[in-house]
Amino acid sequence: MGSIIVIIAAIVIISSMPGSTSSSTSDSSTSQASDELVVNVYSHTGEPKAGFDPLMGWGSGHVNFEPLIQSTLFKSADDGSIINDLATDYFVSSDGKTWTVNIRDDVKFTDGEKLSAEDVAFTFNTAVGSNSELDMSNLENAAAINDTAVEFKLKEPQSSFIWRLRYVGIVPEHAYKKETYGSNPIGSGPYKLIQWDKGQQAIFNLNEDYYGKKPFFKKITMLFLDKETAFAAARSGDVDLAEIDINHANQTIDGYNLMSLPSSRAFGVSFPLQNNTGEISLQGDPIGNNVTADLAIRKALNIGIDRKAILDGVIYGKGDVEYTGVDQRNFGNPEAKINDSNLEEAKIMLENAGWKDNDGDGIREKDGTKAEFKLYYSSADQTRQALSVAVSEQAKKLGIKIDLVGTNWDEIYANQYSSAVLYAYSSIDTFNLYMQYHSKEADDTYKNPGLYNNPVVDGYLESALRSADQAQATKNWQLAAYDGKTGYGPAGDATWLWLVTMDYLYTVDETLDIGTPQKNAGSDILGNIYEWTRTNATSST
Repeated sequence: MGSIIVIIAAIVIISSMPGSTSSSTSDSSTSQASDELVVNVYSHTGEPKAGFDPLMGWGSGHVNFEPLIQSTLFKSADDGSIINDLATDYFVSSDGKTWTVNIRDDVKFTDGEKLSAEDVAFTFNTAVGSNSELDMSNLENAAAINDTAVEFKLKEPQSSFIWRLRYVGIVPEHAYKKETYGSNPIGSGPYKLIQWDKGQQAIFNLNEDYYGKKPFFKKITMLFLDKETAFAAARSGDVDLAEIDINHANQTIDGYNLMSLPSSRAFGVSFPLQNNTGEISLQGDPIGNNVTADLAIRKALNIGIDRKAILDGVIYGKGDVEYTGVDQRNFGNPEAKINDSNLEEAKIMLENAGWKDNDGDGIREKDGTKAEFKLYYSSADQTRQALSVAVSEQAKKLGIKIDLVGTNWDEIYANQYSSAVLYAYSSIDTFNLYMQYHSKEADDTYKNPGLYNNPVVDGYLESALRSADQAQATKNWQLAAYDGKTGYGPAGDATWLWLVTMDYLYTVDETLDIGTPQKNAGSDILGNIYEWTRTNATSST
């Protein structure tokens, strides 16, 4: 009964929009102008609570996406590479601490004021210390050299600073007020916000003065529905495109196509890497696990688990197998991977390391310690639960008992240093790779939950982060995963049991052509909105 109420409520919301329809089949191309678009694309992030303010997280954070309203200095090409947007070029000093970015001189904000380097400097200086999820703590200050050049001074060299330049939308210094900007944003991007019905939808109109390639669609209505409600809306023909849950991967809707977009949204099991010595974290949480601290246990699971079976059985093949967490990124290292689904090799490895089932109960033991540990996962996420169950079932074949604990995130974080956790990793920012594997104290944040501490890997990560050259940085990111002897990947220290990457699924009106989505776009489906069009349609006048 509860699900019926949710669906009815969604239809009531949608039917209140101009040009909506409640028909049971897709006719969105006839119920609205052909160059008007209705989408539900950010189910994973939800409605921006602080509004459409890039200094408060809009367009950035752990999942980055096209801000639509604001321009960025750089953007992503279809192949995933970084290309110019406002920027015309950039230079990094030999010490890596000074970045100089030149920008276009033909850009105006939607209020008619010209965008200058002063606006860029203001944006980044204001972002320091703001509530944005994008870490700006390494930026000392930004300054306009002239109207078309900005100089960024960093406290320390940081190759990953390019990602901050990529995702922070530029706001106008003359019109920015933190308290009101999110509801009434002024930008220089391809669209402008004309209406925001909080809790329901936001409506954007084309910015006719946009300096770049103008999108075909003159109006975008963005709905804020959960995935289940969005699927119901698609079945009613009320959306052109909607992000849907993996559970609907094998369901069809007349007049719609299912689109599966690759992403780097990797799911894996973090392992506590320290032995249990009674140590506790800064918050008083336990540290250490005598089972997962044994490299043989971690290696055996990485070698013995059948990732392809998990991919097909849990997420219906909508994704790929995953070994390092960043396999699909250009800074991923193929040499860090291993061959999996080899039960016999994994069993031999455990036997040689002293893990034997001496009492015949199906669970190996070593020096009186059972090969048994807890695996925590979010009970609110069915996919994480299913992945956890699949890992537990396969581990039984190796003589390893994994006890599942579905709970809330507060309890998960409190136990991450002493138990395994089913986590997801989706950032494309290399700084997060540094945070994930560089040694740290037990500060109770989810970065480096295993408390990995390898001085060699630390060295590679530091060299990568401090490099003034992106190619050299990439080489060091790769070496951190595996250098032929050591690394965080399964061929090295096997710090995680990475399982799969899961695609983002969208149901798409068959009259909608979204061009070539950016490589590993996943959540940033609007990143190539400039290519979108309606088949056999003519623009309205």
